[in-house]
Amino acid sequence: MLNAIWIGFFLTAFAAAVFQFLVHGQQEVFAQVMRAAFDSARTGFEVALGLTGVMALWLGVMKIGERAGFLDALARWLAPLFARLFPDVPRGHPALGSVTMNMAANVMGLDNAATPMGIKAMKELQELNPAKDTASDAQILFLVLNASSVTLLPVTIFTYRAQMGAADPTDVFIPILMATYCSTLAGFAFVAARQRIRLDAVVLAWLGGLTLAVGGLAAWFASLPAEQLAPRSALVSNFLLLAVIATFLVGAAVKRVNAYEAFIEGAKEGFHTAVTIIPYLVAMLVAIGMLRASGALPAAVEAARGAAAALGLDTAWLDALPTMLMKPLSGSGARAMMVETMQAHGADSFAGRLAAIVQGSTETTFYVLAVYFGAVGIRRVRHAVAGGLVADLAGFAAAVSAAYLFFAQAA
Repeated sequence: MLNAIWIGFFLTAFAAAVFQFLVHGQQEVFAQVMRAAFDSARTGFEVALGLTGVMALWLGVMKIGERAGFLDALARWLAPLFARLFPDVPRGHPALGSVTMNMAANVMGLDNAATPMGIKAMKELQELNPAKDTASDAQILFLVLNASSVTLLPVTIFTYRAQMGAADPTDVFIPILMATYCSTLAGFAFVAARQRIRLDAVVLAWLGGLTLAVGGLAAWFASLPAEQLAPRSALVSNFLLLAVIATFLVGAAVKRVNAYEAFIEGAKEGFHTAVTIIPYLVAMLVAIGMLRASGALPAAVEAARGAAAALGLDTAWLDALPTMLMKPLSGSGARAMMVETMQAHGADSFAGRLAAIVQGSTETTFYVLAVYFGAVGIRRVRHAVAGGLVADLAGFAAAVSAAYLFFAQAA
């Protein structure tokens, strides 16, 4: 599947470039596409290189926590749930602790912390995988949950909106929460149906409890004054992050674990992992960059606008379509699309707000796919792509619905 998608990106970009040259007489289109390929290759290397320090840091911290016994404790606490969601992973296995930490970091919007934790979890799940080039059920579920994971504190989006002159940068918080939770539920439901995961009382209790927790947290943040929401979110995120590090270090001291040596061992793993993902990351980013430079994406937007108008549908949401199209492919590209939308239409316009909600509704499916599966050499991804895209579509549909519900007057 991934091979077919990757080849399709290149061939679509080439066909679009030829069309631009023959029909519109754009003499520079081929140079633009090739320039985008080289720029994207450099970006892929720079992104992977930039992750090296972060991976070394967090895999070192995770190694301290693992040696101090915290991951085992987390795994035991969540064993009833994970035993049902990941039946192929033995109880008490380190992968369950890494999965838990990765999901917690994603919930708090700590992207730099979540990525190395997620790669560590994927590598540990790979140890249990009998077919090393084919994604296991556990790896697929983990990846889809990452690609659709709930983000309670989208501080980065608030920052972009503030920079673009939004009167209330945090007014998209509740719509984002609605959209991202819908994407997670859809992704989980799809994988659960494909893998025939049994939704017994324990799983349903967890789902119901999480729903109540998300709703309660959303209500609490919504009760705060607008000017306090983003600073309070950042405060909570950074406090929890530092608290995790401090707790691991204290636990290591109590159990007489050499924290420094454990950190060095984990940091070495982080460096090796960062180097491993470079080819996979470059391959995906080059294909996406060429697709964008060829004009295929802008053409798709205009075609969608015409189709919606022909059906008599409101077309206001289509101004945010570039962000929707880019989001599964490239996180940086989607951020650029969001900023461009706010520049063109205004941060407080319907399109500007919708683009921000879309940006916060899901993770970057193909980036997560390339990085996580690339780190362990997975080539056959089975239904992982379909699960991620189902979550994306649900998140985008929920984002549009929430935008019309909250900001219809701006449409």
